[in-house]
Amino acid sequence: MPFRRPLALAAAALVLTTGMAACSQPKSDEEFGKKVRAYLLENPEVLLEVSAKLQEKQLAQAASKSQGAIAKHRQAIERDPRDFVANPNGTITVTEFFDYKCGYCKIAAPQVLEIIEKNPDIRFVFKEFVIFGRDSELAARMAIGAQAQGKTLPVYKGMMTEKSLDEAAIARIAKAAGVDVEKARADGASAAVTQQLQDVQGLAQALHIEGTPAFIVGDKMIPGADMKALNLAIEEARIAVKKKG
Repeated sequence: MPFRRPLALAAAALVLTTGMAACSQPKSDEEFGKKVRAYLLENPEVLLEVSAKLQEKQLAQAASKSQGAIAKHRQAIERDPRDFVANPNGTITVTEFFDYKCGYCKIAAPQVLEIIEKNPDIRFVFKEFVIFGRDSELAARMAIGAQAQGKTLPVYKGMMTEKSLDEAAIARIAKAAGVDVEKARADGASAAVTQQLQDVQGLAQALHIEGTPAFIVGDKMIPGADMKALNLAIEEARIAVKKKG
């Protein structure tokens, strides 16, 4: 092959990120571009590798930005008295930003519940981060309204196992969980809950969270349903707690 792989990767990255304008390049660059194009057509896996590297770099940059923001907003992330907290006496805090209509949140939910059930040292904070429209907001309001009735986890479990979540399904799930639906609906419709949801939106923006789920453990942000990374972050937090004595 006429090119070494590093050169091909660099060329592919240039194609992906800058989209060279041939009309502004000298002839030698035009010839080089043609050779790069031919190489990429013969080796399309290079584009996938470059795309993966670009995504890795972007995630690393986002994580770096998030670390400073996490330290700045620690109180709001971990200690907002309005949030539902499972295992409130736990020594390690995990915070999840989630949406009830998020497919990846639904995938993560069984493991979230398992973490809560099997790890009493994990203090798990739930942040209703509404990003999927009206039904997501109705679900979040119902769950927050059910919090005063001590039914948050049953409602969470029911909503996360429901494939098609709409207003009727939300009411049905809440009723099955033993919630006084009308009271929870009224409580969830309050101005205070509106403010709570807006505050979560603002916090997510400050933390550079653009999707769900997103988990925070200590100074680490785990974007997406990467439960392996979440469990690793939890174990690292445990080690840190033990070292502190």
